[in-house]
Amino acid sequence: MFRKLSDTVFASPQISTSDVEEAHKQGITMIINNRPEGESDDQTPGEAIETAARQAGLAYLAIPVTNAGFSEAQVESMAGALEQAEGPVLAYCRSGTRSTLLWSLARASRGGNPQKIAAQAADAGYDISPVRAMVDMFAAGRD
Repeated sequence: MFRKLSDTVFASPQISTSDVEEAHKQGITMIINNRPEGESDDQTPGEAIETAARQAGLAYLAIPVTNAGFSEAQVESMAGALEQAEGPVLAYCRSGTRSTLLWSLARASRGGNPQKIAAQAADAGYDISPVRAMVDMFAAGRD
């Protein structure tokens, strides 16, 4: 269920509180919730995931991403969280796509190679083409 984007970052569709324990068993140290509250009736509330994460000794951060797209503040928050994480990170949203797209932007903003980022996302089953121009722009800004 958790798809490997890099050695330290995984993406996932919506998780449940029982998935938090599985993440802990797999060595995840931080969960990042990229799903806005109330997006669908069947989603597990972020508060429940946060409580389960903290009970399991995991860090938790919410960076909700709506269909409006990605802001520079969201990219910066994601990049900062990934830099400060004390081990592997699991980011989730409805399908894992927004988490992957935000990860790709965060990586590019810190000098990641766009081709490598796109390949890693593809290996995990995600397509970053919706934000590829932004990935290239962030990466070019680091030169």
